[in-house]
Amino acid sequence: MTAFFESNTADEVWRLAAIELLNSFKGCSQKSRLGPVTEILHSNLHILEPRQRWINSRIPALNPAFAIAEVVWIMQGRNDSDFINFWNPVLPKFCGEDSEYHGAYGYRLRRNIGIDQIERAYQVLSKNPDTRQVVLQIWDGKIDLPAENATPASKDIPCNICSMLNIRNGRLEWTQIMRSNDLFLGTPHNFVQFTSLQEILAGWLGLEVGSYYQMSNSLHAYLDDLEKYQISDQTKPLINTDSLALSKEVTQKAFQLIEEIMERLRASDLGREEFSSLLETNKLPEGYYNMLLVVAADSARRRQWTEHSIDAISKCTNECLVHAWEQWEKRVTLPSY
Repeated sequence: MTAFFESNTADEVWRLAAIELLNSFKGCSQKSRLGPVTEILHSNLHILEPRQRWINSRIPALNPAFAIAEVVWIMQGRNDSDFINFWNPVLPKFCGEDSEYHGAYGYRLRRNIGIDQIERAYQVLSKNPDTRQVVLQIWDGKIDLPAENATPASKDIPCNICSMLNIRNGRLEWTQIMRSNDLFLGTPHNFVQFTSLQEILAGWLGLEVGSYYQMSNSLHAYLDDLEKYQISDQTKPLINTDSLALSKEVTQKAFQLIEEIMERLRASDLGREEFSSLLETNKLPEGYYNMLLVVAADSARRRQWTEHSIDAISKCTNECLVHAWEQWEKRVTLPSY
C-alpha cells in the first residue's frame, strides 16, 4: 500500500496520514521488533510551508521543549545522552542506557564521517546552487546493519537515512528519506528536526524556504498505541510566527548561547535566582529566544517551580509555541488528558 499526503502545514499532513493509517487497520498487522504494527509502505508526505512545523493535532500533546532540545542537540553535533535525557527522561527506554546515543543525528551529520556535512552542504550550495550532489548521510552500514544472525547493532538505529538538498527558483528544497517512521511518536519530532535544519540552511544561503518532502519506507503505528493516541478536531490554524532563517554567523552564536544556557537549566545545582538571570539575555534573535523560553519553562516545571515556569512562557511571543507548551503542560499535570 502506498499513499501521498500533501498540505501547507505539517499538522494537516500529519492529520491526513494519521486518519489514513488508522483506517488502514482492519484486523491485520505486521510483525516488528517491538510488537505488531499497522503500516503504510512507501508513503510520501509533502509540506508546502515547512516553517509551519508544529503538530498540534496529536492527543496526547508532544513536548515542545524536548523537540527544541533535539534541534539544539543536532545543530551542536552532540551524541551525549545526559543532555537530551533531561528533556525526555523516558528516552533510555527506547534508545538504551549508554552514555552516548548510537544513532544521534547531530553527531552523524557533523562528525561521524570525518567532515561536517552541514558545513559542506553550505559551502557547496553557495558555490554551485544548481548541483544535485548534496546528500547528507545519516545511515552508516558499517555500524547500523544487523549482525549476520540478525541481532540489531543497537537499540538506537537511525530511522532517517539521508537528506537531499536542492536549490530551485531561489528556494531551498529538502527531501528526507526514512527507513522507518512511527507516526505518533517519531514523525512530529522528525518534522521539527529536519524542517528546522532546512530553514537554518536557507538562512545561511540567503534563500527562501522551499517545500519539505519526506518518503517513509514504513510509516506505521504500534497496535498497542492505537488506544493511547487520538487526533484532535481543532480547526483553528496556529501560525508559527518565528523565523530561524538568519545569517550563518548569527545562527551559530545563537545556538552556542542557547546550548550554554540549557546546560545550566539542566544542572542539579541551578537556583531560582540564577534561573531568572539566565532569561535576561538580550543576545538572542526573537525566534531563538522563544525557543529558549520554552525549554526554560519545562526546566522550571520539572523542578516544580510553577511561578518561574509561568513567567518564562509568558515572555514567549509565538502563539503557536505557547499553545504547544500549554497543551504539553496540561498533559503532564492532568494524567487523564
